[in-house]
Amino acid sequence: MKDLSAPARFRWLPPGLRPDPKHGPMDQQQERTILLVGAAALFAGFDQNIFGLAIPQIQVELQIPENQVGLTAAYFRIAAIFALLLAASADIVGRRQLLLVTLLAQAGFTLLTAFAPGYQSFVWAQFFTRVFGYAEEMLCFVVVAEVVAAQARGWGNGALSAMYYFGAGLASLVFAAVNLLPYGWRALYVIGALPLFAVAYLRRHLPETERFAAREGIGSKSTQALRLVRDIARQYPRRVALVVIAASAFGFAISPATVLAQKYLQDAYLYSPGEVTMLLIPGGLIGLALAILAGRLSDRVGRKPMAFVIVSLVAVCFFLFYNGAPGWAIPLLWILAFFGFFSGDALIAGFALEIVPTQYRATVSGLRYMLEISFGAVALALEGVLYDYFGSHSTAIQCLLAAIPITLIAILFLPEPAGRTLEEMAS
Repeated sequence: MKDLSAPARFRWLPPGLRPDPKHGPMDQQQERTILLVGAAALFAGFDQNIFGLAIPQIQVELQIPENQVGLTAAYFRIAAIFALLLAASADIVGRRQLLLVTLLAQAGFTLLTAFAPGYQSFVWAQFFTRVFGYAEEMLCFVVVAEVVAAQARGWGNGALSAMYYFGAGLASLVFAAVNLLPYGWRALYVIGALPLFAVAYLRRHLPETERFAAREGIGSKSTQALRLVRDIARQYPRRVALVVIAASAFGFAISPATVLAQKYLQDAYLYSPGEVTMLLIPGGLIGLALAILAGRLSDRVGRKPMAFVIVSLVAVCFFLFYNGAPGWAIPLLWILAFFGFFSGDALIAGFALEIVPTQYRATVSGLRYMLEISFGAVALALEGVLYDYFGSHSTAIQCLLAAIPITLIAILFLPEPAGRTLEEMAS
């Protein structure tokens, strides 16, 4: 039997992107856990980016009006409210059990999306896909935070975001053949669903995190749930408020820009599906490497300065991208904008995980994620209204980017978690 206590090697990552050995050794059990939750993030990145890539093709078949595109994406994001309830239950029933349930359900509803006969069934299938997919994503960050050493948590969050980013790149690679695949965009959802079933099978032996196991069985489930809500509000009101303000404003400002980016490439810059892929694949690989390096750098210089710089970068790049930039600048702006989006989101998610104790971690992480997605849904619905007013997606999106300074101000007042153990931060 393989000795899982042996030192981790991370051979599936290039040498420069592996965790720094100086930040404490990791064993093969930790590496295995990171790989299993990362694989799910990869295919979630594939599945959740199909709609953004194939909006023009889905619009034609399902007859979605131009001013309803953002609203359709907003419907999907309402799922975050229900995902929060699921993710929060991990603080009571455990991380392992819920990770298995969410992954299998996400795979099933992704597959159902491919067979949706009309607009309403498509929306409902994607809604339930995202209920379980969003909960899965919340829990993946919780697990990584609890199994990685204090000095390497930034690397862990960056690696998880990079795998999501890589999944989006794979989706764009398959999207290049959307006009050649049988049943077009529907085939993309089938291709995205099947690997999730395989990952769920491999997760059978995923252990419970040691931090949760150490406090399991304290009191009844109902008592734990009531105590959880009461104690979070009483012990950490300022920290939790700052995190959710930062996340909510970030989601509001960035969601329309990210959801409509690939549609804008095809409509405004006249990119073909193949040309979109030619940008997304190398761009995704560059962004993947940058996201991991940014995570490692945040372990050295701190989360706050890195988050401030990266959130500022994403706002500037998306503003220029939607401002009629010259053709030569589009690839650079797209790469930097999406690198900033994934890295900024990972850093904000990291704050939610690192500033509260184990018993609150999934709940606060879920609350952060739910509000970020929900405010993104509000912005997507508002984008349709602004589109009717201005007659332009680009102008509408630029107006919504004005919420970014709220995120930057909230970041300045958060405590610095880099280099400190989770227990030190909780005290």
